[in-house]
Amino acid sequence: MSPWQDTGAALEKMLAAAWKATRIIQRIYGEADFGVEMKGVNDPVTRADKQANTMLVRELSLAFPHVPIVAEESDPETYADYKDAEAAFFVDPLDGTREFVARNGEFCVMLGLAVEGRARLGVIVVPTEERAYIGSTDGHGSFKVAKSGRKTRLHVSDKRALSDAVCIVSRSHQSKETDEILHRMRTRELIPYGSAGRKALKVATSEVDLYCHPGPSGCRWDSCAPEAIVIGAGGVMTTAKGKHFDYRGRTLKNTSGVLAGNPELHEKALKKLAW
Repeated sequence: MSPWQDTGAALEKMLAAAWKATRIIQRIYGEADFGVEMKGVNDPVTRADKQANTMLVRELSLAFPHVPIVAEESDPETYADYKDAEAAFFVDPLDGTREFVARNGEFCVMLGLAVEGRARLGVIVVPTEERAYIGSTDGHGSFKVAKSGRKTRLHVSDKRALSDAVCIVSRSHQSKETDEILHRMRTRELIPYGSAGRKALKVATSEVDLYCHPGPSGCRWDSCAPEAIVIGAGGVMTTAKGKHFDYRGRTLKNTSGVLAGNPELHEKALKKLAW
């Protein structure tokens, strides 16, 4: 039996790894110097990113031997064969590094597992809130997990009209073009927020009704865990053009944006976006 076919056991192992990475991030978040370097324009990386990445790769390799681990801070050579594998992990050790550096709390640890190119399992831990979220697309649902282990089932909102919907959007990737596209939906409110994972969680927990960014939105490690959790909570998460994320695709970049919400709002938003 493949190690991911026992959903509960696989999620427990993933969650244990995520908590170990979270402890590293919490420790460094309490220090004065994050060791910030720039990978590119407006693209910082810190000691927390690197150390959490190392921890997660080690723990997942032990728990799931021979499953490629596509992790943001790893050398691409270490996961070069992920497109040919039956399953692969997509890991963002610190989603929201800009928010981490700004000390605004809007960041998280994300571990997603894709099987045959589609998101299957997701784990997200929010270090500043000591909260964990797990989900699957195989019918087991999505849950908030307390430190005690108690689970609370997640559900997306039941809003049906775009005019009543609250939509969460990117804080760091705004532009005149994306703003114009977003306003076509005519939602009740647009709320800027950091971290792709945190935005998706707000949809999965029904704190907001939609998550939309109609432009390039990170990479596959930014979408895999969130997608599994949103779907497990009864929602839909696709690109902003309505296409499924392909975790065996030629590129790791999410070039066509993201749209998440309950099925009815998602469909209505797609018709309005048409970008």
